[in-house]
Amino acid sequence: MKRYWAVMGLMMLLSGPGVAGTILVFGDSISAAYGMDVAEGWVALLQETLKRTPGREHDRVVNASISGETSAGGLARLGWELATHNPDWVLLELGANDGLRGLSPEAMKTNLDSMIRQSQATGARVLLLGMKIPPSYGPRYIDMFYRIYPQLAEAWIAGWYAAFTCH
Repeated sequence: MKRYWAVMGLMMLLSGPGVAGTILVFGDSISAAYGMDVAEGWVALLQETLKRTPGREHDRVVNASISGETSAGGLARLGWELATHNPDWVLLELGANDGLRGLSPEAMKTNLDSMIRQSQATGARVLLLGMKIPPSYGPRYIDMFYRIYPQLAEAWIAGWYAAFTCH
């Protein structure tokens, strides 16, 4: 049921003027549908929903997500994905593995910032999907982690979907 609402929220954010032609989903195991049938993952549900939406039937969703991906890994391969697919939208769903590994929130912010900049430089619009991490990481780390997504969205005037995952 959560996947259904995530897809509906994304549809609302992607609708309107400047509708997408190609949507590049760039994420980790959440987007790669790790541990489940890929056809049941949220990216496949998004593509199915678009096909049933008048005026969006020809939109294409490219899933370039890799299970276990960190923001550093994503940054290293984003340029190729942008050049290959020339997306109108980039749905950036990274950061959870950085948080789960206790990596530097500042390094994650720098990596995500670079990915937003690269995507926008190609003319793509960016939707940043905020990640959550378990409370066991402590309030200081969690606070630093959670602040990154709204800060980047505001700095780059990018779309932001606050709590794409829950802990």
